[in-house]
Amino acid sequence: MPQPTVTPIHKGRIIDVRLEQLTLPNGVMVTLEMVRHPGASAVVALDANSCVTLIHQFRHAAGGFIWEIPAGTLNAGEAPLACAQRELREETGLLADEWVALGSIFTAPGFCDERIHLFLARGLSASTQKLDHDEVLSVSRVPLERALEMIGADALQDAKSIAGLHRAAAYLQR
Repeated sequence: MPQPTVTPIHKGRIIDVRLEQLTLPNGVMVTLEMVRHPGASAVVALDANSCVTLIHQFRHAAGGFIWEIPAGTLNAGEAPLACAQRELREETGLLADEWVALGSIFTAPGFCDERIHLFLARGLSASTQKLDHDEVLSVSRVPLERALEMIGADALQDAKSIAGLHRAAAYLQR
């Protein structure tokens, strides 16, 4: 398949917005608005009491504070597991002895190529939290069952967190 013709629109710190002209598999030529993203990792951190670590983070795009699992963008050349370990430590001040890959998800494949790698972390221990300058959040531990109830009650609406929590619950039930 030939490479698309790319017209840059905006190159940001994290995303690259552009128009891509290409021929679809059915032979139709289209111009698509695309957002290119380096990818991310997200972590369901589960303690010995079956509680997960959630963050209540300010998200301007969402209009305020929302509940999420710890997550962050991959640095250039960074492996998804290394990103997950870094973000867990930075956002929550936690380390983990055991890591299980839970697969990955696309956030909005109609216009964006962001892939988020999901992980289950267990064997938690305390470290030092080191928030980025633009992170405003608090950390809570919630029973996994309560976190799943928060999804059903629409109190937890973040897609990566919903996917991560459900994948972790399914993994733990095996």
